[in-house]
Amino acid sequence: MSHSVHGRVCKSSLVEKIKLPKKTARRYPAYELYLYGEGNYAEENKNLLLTGIPVLFLPGNAGSYKQVRSLGSIALRKAEDVDFKYHFNFFSVNFNEELVALYGGSLQRQTKFVHECIKVILKLYRDREFAPSSVAIVGHSMGGLVARALLTLKNFKPELINLLITQATPHVAPVMPLDKYLTDFYTAVNNHWILKAQDLRNLTTLSVAGGFRDYQVRSGLAFLPRLSQHDSALSVVSSAVPRAWASTDHLSIITEDPKKRMSVLNHHFVRHPAKMFEENPEAFTNLTGAFMWITVKGSKWTYSVYNDSDGKYFSFPLESHRKSYSHVYCENSMLVRKCFFNVWSWFIKMWVFLTSICCSFKTVNEQLLKLLVVMLKLVDYPSLSHIVIQVPPAVGNKYTLGCEFFKEDSRTVQLPVTHLFSFGLSSNKILLNSTGLLYNVQLQHFNQIYQAFKIYIDSHCQSLRERKPSVYRLHIPWSYEDSITVAKVPSLAEISARLHIAQPPNDSSMPELNIYSSPDCQYEVILKTSLLQVLGQIVRFHAGAFPVYIVSNILLTYGGQLSTLRSTGNFSLELVRTAKPYKVEPLISIVVFLQGFNWFREIWESLSLPEVDAAVLSSQDAWFPLVSLILFLFGTGIAYWSGIFFSTSLRLFSSLWLILIRPTELQKDKLITPRRLCGMVSLALVSWTTCGAFAVLIIYLQYLFKVLKAQSSVDSIPEATQSPSNSRTLAEAVNSLKMHITILNLFTWIVSCVFFVITVILICILEILMNSSTSEVKSSKLLKIAAKVPLPLSVAMLAFGRMHLYRVPHFVTFSLLLHVLCCFV
Repeated sequence: MSHSVHGRVCKSSLVEKIKLPKKTARRYPAYELYLYGEGNYAEENKNLLLTGIPVLFLPGNAGSYKQVRSLGSIALRKAEDVDFKYHFNFFSVNFNEELVALYGGSLQRQTKFVHECIKVILKLYRDREFAPSSVAIVGHSMGGLVARALLTLKNFKPELINLLITQATPHVAPVMPLDKYLTDFYTAVNNHWILKAQDLRNLTTLSVAGGFRDYQVRSGLAFLPRLSQHDSALSVVSSAVPRAWASTDHLSIITEDPKKRMSVLNHHFVRHPAKMFEENPEAFTNLTGAFMWITVKGSKWTYSVYNDSDGKYFSFPLESHRKSYSHVYCENSMLVRKCFFNVWSWFIKMWVFLTSICCSFKTVNEQLLKLLVVMLKLVDYPSLSHIVIQVPPAVGNKYTLGCEFFKEDSRTVQLPVTHLFSFGLSSNKILLNSTGLLYNVQLQHFNQIYQAFKIYIDSHCQSLRERKPSVYRLHIPWSYEDSITVAKVPSLAEISARLHIAQPPNDSSMPELNIYSSPDCQYEVILKTSLLQVLGQIVRFHAGAFPVYIVSNILLTYGGQLSTLRSTGNFSLELVRTAKPYKVEPLISIVVFLQGFNWFREIWESLSLPEVDAAVLSSQDAWFPLVSLILFLFGTGIAYWSGIFFSTSLRLFSSLWLILIRPTELQKDKLITPRRLCGMVSLALVSWTTCGAFAVLIIYLQYLFKVLKAQSSVDSIPEATQSPSNSRTLAEAVNSLKMHITILNLFTWIVSCVFFVITVILICILEILMNSSTSEVKSSKLLKIAAKVPLPLSVAMLAFGRMHLYRVPHFVTFSLLLHVLCCFV
C-alpha cells in the first residue's frame, strides 16, 4: 500500500481485488480485476455498494494495474470539489505485465478477459437506481488496442462501451512487428473498424498522442483513421491540447448522446473557450451592473487594468469598419478567467468567450501566464452592429486587453521553405514590421514527414518599456498537432517545425506560423533546413526497420565469404567489399514502380506474393526515394561497428580464457554424433514445452562458447612453432573461425524474431554448423549456389521484411540451410 498527500486530506490509496466467476478465474488464472479507492472512499466501497460512473483502465505493454492511481486520485479530488454530485468508480485490469508489444499471442486472450470484466463490473450496479448500462474505458499504450479489439469479438455488444480514451496507443501498426500474431491482430482490428465504421457511430473515441518526446510510440501511429462514416473519433497530439493542464468534465461520460460526447471532447481537446462546457449556451443575456459605457471608434484599442474597482463596458460599432476590414481580433493577457467578451446586436445578444491558445509559461517569479484570444470574421455576422467588452472590477488583478480591426490579406504573408538538400547552409527569411497584434506566416511546400526545419524569430522593439510576451503557434491545418512557444520581447526564439502526419492528397491548406505580436515591434522570421532533425524524422518513422537493413548487410557479407572461401576475409573487410546498396535497391524500386500498373498487380497477386512493404509505406506517405538508401547506409554502419565490437570482445574474452584455462589443440570435429543428436532433440523439446526463445538462447550461448574456444585455440599457437602442416591446419581454423563469427553475428540480430517452427530448424542447423569447418564446404557442389543465394534473399528481405520483422529469420534460415547441405553434398 502506498501513501500520498493530496490537497486537504492525507489519504491512503489501495486497490481491492474483485472476485470473478469461477469459470472466468479458471480460464484466465493469470489475470485479475481491481477496484481503486482512497481513504474514506475506499472504506465505503469495501462492500461494493457502488454508485459512481464505472471507468475501466487497461494498462499497456508490461504495464501495471496500479497505474490507475494517477487517474483515480485526480478524479476523486474533482468529485470532492462538486460534493460528489458526480463521481467515478475506477476499475483496473491486471494483465500480469505481459509483453504484448513484443509478442501478440496474448492479445486475443486479454481482449476476451476484458469482455468478461465489463460484464462483471456492470453486474455490480444491477440493483442500483439508474444502473449504468455501459462503461468508459481508458487504455494506455497497447491497452487502447485491446479496447478497440473488443468490437471484433462475436458476442460483444458495442453498447457496453460509450467512451474510449487511449493514451499513446499505436493504432496504425505495431512499433516493432516481431511476430505474425501481432500483425494479424492489428489487421483484424483495423479492418473491422474500417468495414464496420457505420456500427461505431455511438462509440466516442479519443486518441491522445505523446508528441515528439514520446520516443517509444511516434504520434503518427496513434492517429485513428478519419472516415466519413465514423465522425465520432478524434485524434490529438498532447502538445496541441489547449489548456493541457485542465481536466475534462463529467458530461463526456454521463451523457448517452454520442454527438454530445463528441462536442465535449472537441470543447476540451481542440477548442477550449476558457469556460466549462455548455450544451445549450444562452443566446440572450442582460448586460447588468452599473458600469460606465465607453464607445471605441478607432480600429485599434488597448486597455490596461490594475486594481480597478469600477467595471466598464467598451462598445465597438461595426458598421464603420465593415468596408475597410475583414476581421476583428481581441486578446487578453491575464492571470484570471473572469473577464469575457460579449458580442451583441440590437435584437440578439450572444456571449463569445475567449479561446485559449497558450499553454503554461513560467516567468521569473514562477507565475503561470495565459493569453486568451477571440477572432471574428465580420462577413459571418452580418446582423451584428456592435461588439461589447465587459471589464469587471479588477481588485488585486492586473491584465491587458487589446482589440484591432484588420484586413486578412494585410496580415498574411507566405514564406517558402528551404529545400531538403540545402542542408541548412541557406535560409529563407521575411521581415515583419508589426503594427498590430496578429500575423500569419504561411509555410509554402511544407507537407512531408521527412521535412524538418529550424525557425528563428528575432524580435526588436522601438522602446524599452515592459511588454507582454509574444506567443508563436505552429498550426498544422490537417491534424491536431500544433505546438506553441512563448518568448519575451525582445528575444531570439527558436522553433522546431516537423510533422507527425503528412498532408492528405486532397488537402491544399498550408501550415501557418501564427505570431501573436506586440505593436511597434519588428519580427524577422528565418527558416532553414535542419539536417539533424531530418535524420531524426527518418529514425522516428523507420527505426523499426533497422534490424532488417543490418541483417541484409550481414547476409551479403556472409555470401561474399562463401564465394571466396579459399581466402576468407574478416567480417569488416567483407562487409565493405560486398554490402553495396546498388545490389538490392534498384530491383525493389522497379517492383514498386510496376505495382502502379494494374496488369503487373494482377500477375503479382496471381502468384500469391505479399505486397511490397515499400509500396504500403508509400501509400501511408511515410516513404520517399532516398529513405531506403539512407537506411541501408545506417545498416552498413551499424553492422560494421557491431562486427568490430563483437570481434574485439571475442579476443578480449579469449585472452581471459587463456589465463584461466589451458587451450585445447586444433582438431576437426565430427558434424553429427549421438551426443549432438540428443542435444538437438532436447532443445526441440525445450522449445515445445516452454518457449522457443529459451531454446534459442541456449543454442546461441552454446555456439558462442564454441567460437570462444576456437578463438582461444587459434590465439594460443605462436607463429615461431608452426610447421608447414600446422600452418595449413591453422589457416583452415582461422578461415572457419571467420565464417563462424559471421554466422554468430547474423544469428545475434535475428534471435528476437524467431518463433517455434523456425526455432526447431535453427537448432538443428546451428548444432551442425558450429562443428563444421571450411574444408568440408570448399569441395561442395552446392557452394556456388549457396554463395549466390544471399543476394536475392537480401533483396526479398528488404522487400517483405521492413514491416514484418518476423519474416527475416526465414530468409536467414534458408541461407544457413544451404550451408549445412554444403557440408554433406
